[in-house]
Amino acid sequence: MKYLVSILFLAVTLMATELHWYDDYNEALREAKKEHKLVYIFISSSDCGWCHKFEKTTLQDEEIKKRLSKEFITLHLVRDFDDIPSQFKTSPVPRHYFTDANGKMLYNSLGYRKVECFDSFMDNAEQKFKTTK
Repeated sequence: MKYLVSILFLAVTLMATELHWYDDYNEALREAKKEHKLVYIFISSSDCGWCHKFEKTTLQDEEIKKRLSKEFITLHLVRDFDDIPSQFKTSPVPRHYFTDANGKMLYNSLGYRKVECFDSFMDNAEQKFKTTK
């Protein structure tokens, strides 16, 4: 029951962000190619307090939501039940990965991040993408 409540809470929290979250890696890559965007991958766990805090604070910031929506395809994978490609570590969480539309890793980080720090992660991913083109 506790697991079900955690999953429900997680789903409601992510829906409230007004972002479209994919839950399938290959589908997210296809969409990134179609829209010419980078991919932000958020890996969490249903019982991770830092993950929930990140979702309730940083991912609720209006500027972060706007930027993610405009510049990235967002993919949320929960290590408890999603299929996660082997190139991504799943412990500990939260984990943040930024890739190009082909799945090439641009930037990654571990842990809870405040708005300013997360915003700089997006800058780092985009800068890395521009320099590797």
